[in-house]
Amino acid sequence: MGRVTVRRPVRRISATGDRRRPDALAAEEPLELRVGGRALAVTMRTPGHDVELAHGFLLSEGVIGGREDIAVARYCDGVDDQGRNTYNVLDIALADGVPPPDTGVERNFYTTSSCGVCGKAALDAVKLRTRFSPASAEFAVKSETLAALPDALRARQKVFASTGGLHAAALFTPDGSLDVVREDVGRHNAVDKVLGWAVLEGRVPAPGHGLLVSGRASFELVQKAAMAGIGLLAAVSAPSSLAVELAEENGMTLVGFLRGDSMNLYTGDHRILT
Repeated sequence: MGRVTVRRPVRRISATGDRRRPDALAAEEPLELRVGGRALAVTMRTPGHDVELAHGFLLSEGVIGGREDIAVARYCDGVDDQGRNTYNVLDIALADGVPPPDTGVERNFYTTSSCGVCGKAALDAVKLRTRFSPASAEFAVKSETLAALPDALRARQKVFASTGGLHAAALFTPDGSLDVVREDVGRHNAVDKVLGWAVLEGRVPAPGHGLLVSGRASFELVQKAAMAGIGLLAAVSAPSSLAVELAEENGMTLVGFLRGDSMNLYTGDHRILT
């Protein structure tokens, strides 16, 4: 498997002097996802939990609805100049009867629409593709429990502690337990990994979990939570306007600026108990 961190020499200049030392960097490598041998997407990710990433990505793209929709996932083909497997190509075989993903123009446009080029088209696409209804999730959490989650998340970010260069995502329960934490250079990859964990554990749809992210809440992350039937997304930083609109459209709770003992409730504040 690929390395999660890479050591590189660095020259450090500070008030205490000028010296050279090794520094730990978060690894970033391409992962090509194939479905039935056909290339579907390439993402830059931190190696590790790639099968989870693939399951989460296919869930959020509407290709699968659960673990039974995938027959097998295997690494293939990717080799370095010494003939060693780089583990950077993952091929997914869908179960019998599961339609292959649409790789046409509409789908390609949709996967890039979170940049806000066409907000209405993006919202309409999610409405049509969502299999599970996050609006029906009865998940609720106390505000003081929610406020404690960022510190709990940081305590489990092992690679961030050594590199300072990774995003994190977690699925949490109403009592504040973090059932799974994943890190990645890409915030969307970190979310795909935790959603993929839920798929493999047979926990999708996941109305009994909230999703916590270490950075901002983009349209794309709200969309991924909605596709898993998650009713609450909490972010340490700010949401985008389209993220708020999408959360409202899907009956979700969106929390931003979750820091210390304060937070902003943008939508669905009935799920936050005070």
